[in-house]
This record gives sequence, C-alpha cells and structure tokens, in this order.
Amino acid sequence: MADERVVDKIVTKFLLNTCRLFPRLNEHAVEAAVTCAMAPQTHYKFQDGQLIPLLTGSIAELYIEPMLQYVGDIDVMGQIGDVLAIPRGHPPPAQLPAEFLNFVKVCEITDSHLSGYVYLTLRYLLTKCTDSDTYNVIEYEGPEIYFSLNRNGCGELHGPANVHHNANLHSLLSVDLVRCVRCVTWPSQAADWSSRHRNYGWPDSSTVNSVLSNGCDLVRVAHRHCRLDEWMNIRQWRLSFSRAEIALINSLMPVQQIVYHMLRFFTKTEHITANSAEGTLSNYHIKTLVLWACELNPKSWWADDLNLVRICIELLHTMAVWLTEARYPHYFISNCNLVDESFALQMIAGRLLLIGRDWLSSRFVDNYVRQCAHICPRYVSQLFDDVGASRPTELENAISAVVYWRLNTTTENMRGRFKVAEYSIVVNVSRYSVNVKSCVYWMTELSKIDAHLSLYFTAVVWLHVARKISSDNFDEKLMQALSATVNQFVDSSSYHSELSFLLLNVVDILARICKHQTAAVNNSSGCSTREVVELLQQSAVELLTTLRHFERQEFASVVTIVTTDFEALYAYKQGDYQRCLQLSKQNVCVLLTAGADMQSLPIYPEFIQFLDDDIVSLAALTLIVNPQYRDSCFYGSVNQLTLSLYLMTQCQLKLCHSLTSLTQTLDYSKVAQRRHTARCPCVLSKLTLKLIERKLVTSITT
Repeated sequence: MADERVVDKIVTKFLLNTCRLFPRLNEHAVEAAVTCAMAPQTHYKFQDGQLIPLLTGSIAELYIEPMLQYVGDIDVMGQIGDVLAIPRGHPPPAQLPAEFLNFVKVCEITDSHLSGYVYLTLRYLLTKCTDSDTYNVIEYEGPEIYFSLNRNGCGELHGPANVHHNANLHSLLSVDLVRCVRCVTWPSQAADWSSRHRNYGWPDSSTVNSVLSNGCDLVRVAHRHCRLDEWMNIRQWRLSFSRAEIALINSLMPVQQIVYHMLRFFTKTEHITANSAEGTLSNYHIKTLVLWACELNPKSWWADDLNLVRICIELLHTMAVWLTEARYPHYFISNCNLVDESFALQMIAGRLLLIGRDWLSSRFVDNYVRQCAHICPRYVSQLFDDVGASRPTELENAISAVVYWRLNTTTENMRGRFKVAEYSIVVNVSRYSVNVKSCVYWMTELSKIDAHLSLYFTAVVWLHVARKISSDNFDEKLMQALSATVNQFVDSSSYHSELSFLLLNVVDILARICKHQTAAVNNSSGCSTREVVELLQQSAVELLTTLRHFERQEFASVVTIVTTDFEALYAYKQGDYQRCLQLSKQNVCVLLTAGADMQSLPIYPEFIQFLDDDIVSLAALTLIVNPQYRDSCFYGSVNQLTLSLYLMTQCQLKLCHSLTSLTQTLDYSKVAQRRHTARCPCVLSKLTLKLIERKLVTSITT
C-alpha cells in the first residue's frame, strides 16, 4: 500500500511539472486561430449569411499545455450572421453586436417537451438603419414558421457538427464546425443558475456577470429520442452554453484544469460502456462533473495534501453515484438530466466504483506517462523499458528525466511553433488574400496567442497590398483590409512603445490614405501608387525588424538570429548597395559560426518583391521540380546566412569590389556550404549557395 501511495505522488508530481501554464504559443492553438481567421475566405459559408467563427472546445478552454495534449480536432462554432434568437416574450433588440448582418431574422425560443431542447419560431425582421447602428423592427405576421437548418452536404455529420478536413492548411486535425444561432440574452431555461446559493464563492460575481452578458447559442440537433420523428428531427434545437463554459473553465485553478485534462484522457482511453449502441459518457459529462466539483468544493479540497489521483477517484465515484441514481444534473439547466435509459447506467457505475488509487495510478503510468516518454529522445524513453508502478524508485528516476527534458526544451519548442505560425500566416495570406473581416479575425485570434504574431500578420498584409496595388492598382477590398490593419495602431497606444517615430508617422499617412480611399484611387491624395507601395514596404520592414529583435531576445539560447536581414533586403531593393553590403557582411560574420538551425525568409510573393530576378528564377525552378516545397517552412524558404551571402555578393559585384573582396566572399560561401549544407534541409538555400559560388568564380576568372 505504501508503494501505491508513492506512485500516486509520482503521477501528481509528473503532471504538475509537465503541464505548462499560460504558454504563449501552442501548435493546436495556432492551427485553430488560422482556421477561424480563414473562415471568411474559405468554405465556411451558410447560404447568403456569413458564419462568424468562435473557437470552442479544449483549445479555447484550457490555459495549461499538457505534455500529452490529446487534441483530436478543432472545435469551431459558426454563428449564423443573419439570425438571432430571443427568449419567449422578450422584445426584439434595437441594437446588435457588430458581427450581425444588415438584415436579421429574429426567432423566439419555445420549449419542447424535453428540457434543454427547444424550437425557434420566426417573430420579427430587423433591418439596419443606414445612418446609425440601430435596427428597424418589423413584426412578422404570416403563418407560423419554425426555423430549421439543412445540415446535409456540409461535411460528415458528427452530432451537431459537420466535420471538415483541413486540407488547405495541411493540418492533421479536422474541424468540427457547429452552425449555431446566437441568443445575446441569458435564456430563461437557465434563469436560476446565476442566483443559486454558492457556499465557496466559485464562480465569483465578475465571472457570473461575464457569463450572463454573453448569452448562449442554439445548435441544430434533435434529442436522440426525437430523431425518428421526421418533424422534430429537423426542427429541434439544443441550448449550448459553450461561451459560458469557456469563461468558467478559463477561471479554474491550474490543479482543476489538470484534473479536467486527466479525466478527459481517462474517458477517451478507457472503455466504460458495453458497446457503441448504448449511451456513452462524453467529454461533456466530464466537463459537467468538473464544473459541479469546482462549485461544491472549497479550494482546500483541491489544494491541501494535493494528490491528483485521489481527486480523480473521488470525482469518478461521484459520477458513479449519479449514474446509479439515474440523475446526472446539467450544470446550467436545473431540471435537465444528462443520462437516460439508453445508458447502461448500472454497469458503468459498477465499473467506476471498482476503480481504486492503485489501479488508476498504474493506468496513468502505463497509458499516459509512457506515451509522454516516447516524445522524448531515446536516451530518455529507454529508461522506461523495464520500469513500472511496481518499481517506484526506478519509476521516479525515469519520470525525473522526462520532466528535466520537458523543462529544458520549452524555449526550443516555442521557437519552432513561432516559426510555423509565421509560415502559416504568409502562406494563407498569399494564397487567399484578405478582406476586412478576415483581417479582424486574424488580428483577434493571433493576439490571443501572442501580440507579436499580430504584428507579423500586419507586416505580411502590408506587403501583400503593396504587391497587389503595384500591378493591379487600388481596389475597395484591399483598402478596407489595409484600413483594418492600420487602425489597430491608430486606436491603441499599446503598440506605440514598440514602434519608432518614423513608423508612427507612416501609419498616420496610411490612415489618411485609407480614410480617403476614393481620393487615393484617383491619385488625388498627394501619394502616387509607387509612393504608397514604398510606404507599405518601408513600414512592413520596420515591423519585421521589430519582430526579429523580439525573436532574438526570446530564442537566443537555442538559435542565432540576426535582426537586420529585412533592412538589408529593403536597402537592396532601394538601390542602396553600400548600406545593404554593410548590413549583410555583419550578418555573415555572425551567422557563419552559428549552428545549422537559423531563421529564414519564406519564398512567397510578399517577400519575393524585395529580391532580384536571379534568385526569383532559382526559387521558381525549385517549385517546378517539386511543387510541395511551397508548403513547407523548411523547404520553401532561404535561411539568413544564405540570403546575407547572396546580398553581399550582389552588392560587391554592383559596386565593382576588388578581387580580394570577392575571393573572401567566395571563401565565406565555401565555409557555409561545408558547415551548413549537409545539415540544412532547405533545397533553395543549397542551390543559392551554388549560385553565389558560380557568380563569384565567373567574376574572379574573367
């Protein structure tokens, strides 16, 4: 028994030490942000109404980053922009949040015979006034219309969700898109949630008020008992409290979030129902259990003599009692039961009651800790080859090695994720362009992860607009998108400390151009298209340089980063070869002795506009040979050393430098090939080094 308690503590220590708190970057969060940001540009449409994406599920709920995340998909709610739900008997609103469209159908929520399931009947029509943000209200007086939603032809059906596969983003995660109707008022079906007595002050009053102010949503899915009824199956809706759940779970203590994660893992990996035909315990049952536990237990119950396995056992036994009594209370709706006779209640409860601390500890060691060890290098994972819960001393030593590796790879992981995030931004902006809505989504979602990614997005958009208007001239869509990115600096002082006086002046000029976009199109704003392009390029370079300083500050311990590569590129573009040569030579001297891993420049049109024909042609040839290089942040880019050597070579040739200088640069090129080519996966970098060598040899020998 003593050994069992030791394993309890080992599992607790492992999870507490490997779950990162408030990580700035998370690979799944980046994918989810890109998914939401791209929604206005891709296939997430509904008839003539625009879907407003809301990220939900564990990616939105958890601020911890477990070592084994167990994220299977990206959950997105798509709010229908031209439909609003209101509680029965409530007057229609005269104002709505900005995401609603100009014409909105208002439906009343009508209870069904099953708690938590309702119908929507058309009640009002709203039309937005042209001279204000208010809506004109027209009462619908026609025959009764029950609002429904055709879910066929929109991806594979999974509960209320349509499953989409993220082929465009080259993601392994699918997207569960749930179309929903927003109710901006807290529903009467959950009216007593906010006022019920709470002994331990959770959730606190500010969280309760935040939850109430966000209202709820309705998703188009019928209760399983109603799906054989043709009429109810297509007209029944379920109340969804995803917005409230995100706010509540975000407010949990770290230990409570870790327990939630552990129980989710348990539900996914343990078979506690007899077969798939019976009702199954889902993540929602686990979420409900944890929310009730947070409300009904004091903080001391969670924190004193902390043992995560003990807490999980107690909660699983609580669940067993609920199942035995056939009473699984909904957290928000007081008269709603989450289980019925379709669940094998007694069988599931019996299995849960048999779970003890020794069994659960061993299961976490075998199914969770060992999987985490497989993420580590072989010299760490091999420590688990002959170790189990029956050998606690050896187990603790092996787990300590995993924890040590996890803690010491944090910076390296973050840097890799930042690199992938940047590449995802430039790939999607370049391929799908932007509009004002997508810009707002991009900046909103990226700011939740790291404000610097929002700055990077802004720089990429400015380069994208510069490229577009240099060939196609201005259009309204681009000017609106540009205005959205510029306004973030005009409307907020939070960025001003990071931006130079010069850039702030440029932002002011761009804001005036966007404000008078018609004048800009007609070239009466005082700025020609060429001048606007140069302003955008100059501003983007300064933002990118700011980003380089941030990256060097954050990731210098794992990678060598120079901060002036974009400045050198811009100087080269402007014909300031002396300045470009000076910066590039300094960068080469720093990078030549660095490791193989270094920052790179994506070879996409937004950045190609800074380069000359030779390297652009070389990049094009690599894509012709293998188009898949375009989709990789490793193959579709050129690293800082190679780029600096190329710029250095070109500037020396244009400035007619001596043979001595050219010979020295040739030596640098050969050193770069010897030290970096073998370990560098970037084909374009390798070919560019060969091109540099050929240019120099040709110049030296002729």
